Amino acid sequence: MSNPFENDAAPYTVVRNEELQHALWPAATPVPAGWDVVHGPDSRESCLDYVETHWTDMRPASLVAALAAAGADRG
Repeated sequence: MSNPFENDAAPYTVVRNEELQHALWPAATPVPAGWDVVHGPDSRESCLDYVETHWTDMRPASLVAALAAAGADRG
């Protein structure tokens, strides 16, 4: 059985959680609780492009907020 997360021929979605973290997810696999589809279904390459374009800050949203509240976010 092949890995459904590494099948270039299969359709994918991009999912995002409340921390604004993104993940590539096989379109045929149910989305786990706490994650929402934000792109797709589409090709694996298109989904990877979406993630690269839209997930530019790898820090969890709660960390970004905490740093901003502390005045420590300079970027």
